[in-house]
Amino acid sequence: MASAAAAASSLQQGPDPAVMEAINRGNAVVFLDVVLGGGKEDKSGGSPLGQIKLELFVKDCPKTAENFRQFCTGEFTSSQFNQQPTGYKGSTFHRIIKDFMIQGGDFINNDGSGKISIYGGSFPDENFLHKHDGPGILSCANSGPNSNGCQFFITCKKTDWLDGKHCVFGRVLDADSMLTVRKCEAVPVSGGQNNPRMKIRIADCGEL
Repeated sequence: MASAAAAASSLQQGPDPAVMEAINRGNAVVFLDVVLGGGKEDKSGGSPLGQIKLELFVKDCPKTAENFRQFCTGEFTSSQFNQQPTGYKGSTFHRIIKDFMIQGGDFINNDGSGKISIYGGSFPDENFLHKHDGPGILSCANSGPNSNGCQFFITCKKTDWLDGKHCVFGRVLDADSMLTVRKCEAVPVSGGQNNPRMKIRIADCGEL
């Protein structure tokens, strides 16, 4: 569900037409509030980069969309986390490749090595109905066929060489959200793994 701040803002401004259109299509809409810096190493809350609203293709990719949705809402619990609600809140975008994509979702290790899903360790590719046909595509990060977990990426351009290899299950909903993706894309990186020099952190997330 949405955070209290997001809910209050929605009441003041009225329903977001783009969100309502997505819901009327039978899909879900989630949000990621992204900040630069902050966290355990930085006592400040970080500098806001903006919000990313994502339409999840519930009708076409129900299992993959539900996996992502639960990690956004914090509904997911596991013995690995002492049955405490867990998910993307507080995790990072650990890999940034300009003119390609931003990758996140590893709330276990925050370095790309962690994997878990609401179905267990990993789950199969659901389908390849949707394509990586432009910027703002939400897709599963994996280590080969049928190895999907919690990690995801958002494209910064058309990446059609990934079609048939990564399951597309959503998209960036609006221009403001894509601007936030661009801000993440512009953060300087270091090392061969394209790690951001400053942490790009999901300060809050939920469903709208």
